[in-house]
Amino acid sequence: MNRGRSQRVLVRHWDGSSEHRRPDALVVEEPLTIELDDVIVTTTMRTPGHDFELAAGFCFTEGLLGAASISAIRYCAKQRAVETEFNLVTVQTDGAPPAVPRLGLTTSACGLCGAESIEALSERLDPLPPIEPPLSADVLTALPERVRACQDLFGATGGAHAAAAFGADGKPILIREDIGRHNAVDKVVGRMLLDGDLPARGRGLFVSGRASFEMVQKAWAAGFGVLAAVSAPSALAVETASAAGLVLAGFVRNGQLNFYSPPV
Repeated sequence: MNRGRSQRVLVRHWDGSSEHRRPDALVVEEPLTIELDDVIVTTTMRTPGHDFELAAGFCFTEGLLGAASISAIRYCAKQRAVETEFNLVTVQTDGAPPAVPRLGLTTSACGLCGAESIEALSERLDPLPPIEPPLSADVLTALPERVRACQDLFGATGGAHAAAAFGADGKPILIREDIGRHNAVDKVVGRMLLDGDLPARGRGLFVSGRASFEMVQKAWAAGFGVLAAVSAPSALAVETASAAGLVLAGFVRNGQLNFYSPPV
């Protein structure tokens, strides 16, 4: 078991003219099973670290908590944590809706068409109020460099995504890294939930990859007014952002960006 976030290996490196051995760092990937009130709700591949935040954020953004509060989070409620290699987290609540056992990572989009997915979210989430004052393009285009400066795991391995909550001035407030984009977002949301900082009114969410439906869903659930992504959004992500009243910016890099929502 490797409890670090990165692992050193020896590789054969070709420099264009010759081959030689040298050490390299790889991001660690291990399964994390999340239980909600003793019912397994998902197993996700993640980078160890901030596991309680990840579990709390997942349960919140997937709408599994309802109106309940988290009363406790711990590694494996039924046996010693070392026996599960710290890969099982139990979230206890003061009365969440009965959890449905799941296999694999399930989102509210599974088994539904795009329109039904948006409708399902609209039934449990209110439209977002406009972010005031509106964030300028200059603020958003400065985000990748600001976040990149704090991506220690990516700097060591080149294999980790980042998610960051940021304020109206564009300065990152909270940054988390993980091999999975969705996990990085859940770690940010989970930390804010546990700190009593949700909904994230007047704040934005930055992700280092693409903006999928799942990223928009999580941003909407957490109350972020803006989602800025380094890469492209999906068509369903744009439709969902428009329904949410979420400002969605994609291709935020090299001093440029595209605004996809609200509609032009």
